[in-house]
Amino acid sequence: MGNFMGGSAYAMARDIGEGLILVNASTFKKFEPGELKQLVFELEKLQKEVRAEQPSQDDTQGIQKRGRKLGRITTALQIIHSAMVRKSS
Repeated sequence: MGNFMGGSAYAMARDIGEGLILVNASTFKKFEPGELKQLVFELEKLQKEVRAEQPSQDDTQGIQKRGRKLGRITTALQIIHSAMVRKSS
């Protein structure tokens, strides 16, 4: 269980959210199902935290940053879920 970029599932989830790790289908090929579940858990937790942060309505940059972060997290979750389906088939 040591395939996480950044050292842990939490660190990898945080880096994905910040845009430091760009994900695609081949990113998760080397991961075991248990590792993918850990990463999904951390990404979903991070997603809830980001959704809870509400920048003020006049903070356009803050709103855009939050939207981009949510988009990266959502995309990563979709890619992981499709990878998990492929591995189980």
